[in-house]
Amino acid sequence: MKLWRKGEGDDLDPLIEAFTVGNDHLLDQRLVPYDCRASTAHAKMLCKIGVLTDEARDALCRTLEQIAALADEDKFPIEQSDEDCHTAIENHLIKELGDVGKTIHTARSRNDQVLTALRLYEKDALGELKQLLETYRTELDDVVHRQGTVPLPGYTHTQRAMPASVAMWAGSFADGAAGDVRQVDHTIEMIDQSPLGSAAGFGVPVLGIDRQMTADILGFAQVMDNPMSAQLSRGKFEAAILGVCAQIMYDLNKLASDLILFNTREFGFVELDERVCTGSSIMPQKKNPDVLELLRAKYHEVLGEEFKIKSLGGNLISGYHRDLQLTKGALFNGIDTTASCLKVVAAVLGGLRFNESTCRAAMTDELYATERAYTLVDQGVPFREAYQQVAAAYRDKGNKGNP
Repeated sequence: MKLWRKGEGDDLDPLIEAFTVGNDHLLDQRLVPYDCRASTAHAKMLCKIGVLTDEARDALCRTLEQIAALADEDKFPIEQSDEDCHTAIENHLIKELGDVGKTIHTARSRNDQVLTALRLYEKDALGELKQLLETYRTELDDVVHRQGTVPLPGYTHTQRAMPASVAMWAGSFADGAAGDVRQVDHTIEMIDQSPLGSAAGFGVPVLGIDRQMTADILGFAQVMDNPMSAQLSRGKFEAAILGVCAQIMYDLNKLASDLILFNTREFGFVELDERVCTGSSIMPQKKNPDVLELLRAKYHEVLGEEFKIKSLGGNLISGYHRDLQLTKGALFNGIDTTASCLKVVAAVLGGLRFNESTCRAAMTDELYATERAYTLVDQGVPFREAYQQVAAAYRDKGNKGNP
């Protein structure tokens, strides 16, 4: 039974049902355990304020625990006719508990249900991303430990510019990952607010519900006191989360681009492990960095999902609108993509080897031009004059040999 049905005669056209449900019944499979957690906290609160008996509370909590266990074993399917996990869970409670199951929606709307389940999921997902970032940083540190002293040309405008090293190159990405960890922490702090009890976005009249109690049970740092602010956060918080994902992917995109270039025969700076490379169906000699090309491309996918969420929420008046249903898939895909890319890049780095002889051969004389200018400055020559002297020497030599 659909939660919005008022009685006989309001059956939905199958075409409209399929269109309005979309793939929400599939996406919501991952939200089942979170909705069960929130419903358990809600049942305990309803008991405290006298809406439920102790027996009803215990029966609801016990059955919700069973539903979560079934979901963990992929044995709690959500059908299109259910529309979402909230309906599937309530229908199951009614089937198992009868009238007791009909009480669980007291003082709730599907609006605050999905917000709460999403918020709990998002906190866990961000925690996982933080762990994956730490693993990625560890792999970068291992690259430095293995081959950090290997020299490497630094590039500006895709031209050799100044001396660098493997330690400087890998360390730059490690520093970026450290900044991303701080961004993840900030985002967790921002979203760590309980929307449960905000109902449709205007609160719950008469009953005197205890929102602080449910927030405490669920481990939220605070309650979103203004119920309309809970609805206002829908899409806004999701966009912020994907903003962090896009920041992570921004660096992974550059790392992948570097390694693709460094791995070419023309550069020959790095060798990729055979286990992370693919081949060609026609050219027997090929060893292709497909994994890096896809890693590079995935940044744009995550960026597109972030923009999708920001765009969907634009020009809507405050309050809930069905448009926001479409932010869920974008959120899940952005998080999943970022997590998978962090796992993949850690695997690539684990087998990465820099060709020291090739890297040293690439450390040609022009890389040291700036060093020569500053040596003159150290001897008392004004910088602009030192710059021009070194530039003239390279020009006269045709950039060949020592000036």
